[in-house]
Amino acid sequence: MSENYSVKIWKKRIKEFKFYLKLEKSLSQNSVDAYVNDIGKLAEYTKKKPESVDLEELENFIYDLNSVFLSPRSQARIISGIKAFYNFLVLEEEIQTNPAYLLETPKTGQKLPEVLSVDEIDLLESEIDLSKPEGHRNKAIVETLYACGLRVSELVNLKISDLHFNEGFIIVTGKGSKQRLIPIGEKAVQEINYYKEHYRSHLNIHPDFIDILFLNRRGKQLSRVMIFTIIKQLAAAAELKKNISPHTFRHSFATHLVEGGADLRAVQEMLGHESITTTEIYTHIDRSYLKQIIKDYHPRNK
Repeated sequence: MSENYSVKIWKKRIKEFKFYLKLEKSLSQNSVDAYVNDIGKLAEYTKKKPESVDLEELENFIYDLNSVFLSPRSQARIISGIKAFYNFLVLEEEIQTNPAYLLETPKTGQKLPEVLSVDEIDLLESEIDLSKPEGHRNKAIVETLYACGLRVSELVNLKISDLHFNEGFIIVTGKGSKQRLIPIGEKAVQEINYYKEHYRSHLNIHPDFIDILFLNRRGKQLSRVMIFTIIKQLAAAAELKKNISPHTFRHSFATHLVEGGADLRAVQEMLGHESITTTEIYTHIDRSYLKQIIKDYHPRNK
């Protein structure tokens, strides 16, 4: 692994991290700049690519920072930024565990994305203006995200030739160009078909994107940024207080399946996780459900 290649990987990951901080975490520009600057210092320090950095190297980096007499507050901010960066890589499934988790400083655990209830998803969809040409496209996007638990990159790259509605499946190309079959529900199929017939068929489609399912009004592939923008605008219109992003639908998809009794291995397969340990983050159950279990089944409550 050449140093030049590692530098390119760092630049790519930092750019993605910056995008995540602005759109998904909604941080101020000053906070984003501070975090990105701090991760840039780590990138300059190490010769490894970001996914290969371990706890020992992070501790050495912090030790060297101490030698230049940074204030405790500045050190805490840098470590907070490092933890946030590696939490981001965990969420993006670039790594399985956060090597910064045990760094000694303000304790921050991995925060799971919010989960939407079915009613909240319906509320979001009710805010879509179906009188606008792109309305049914946006509804199909929301339904597909929730019905299939797709990553944003998988959604924007979904092809018409990958839709096998007669068999009830779609083919999704995930990380490392690995393909997987995902069942798709009737409601999502209906919304996609309506979008294709009433919006997509009227577009002047760019030759490079003939097979891409979701297109903008210029007949080109939607960007990841546009998907984030669509979801953020719907969440604001619905006045939902949760921090909602496209990943929220993936998380809700998996959580609802597991809480409904789905086999964890099946959920792992549908999400395209390499390891079952990654899928296990979706097994959290809300406290009200746990309280009801205790109330119903514990002997002391009989």
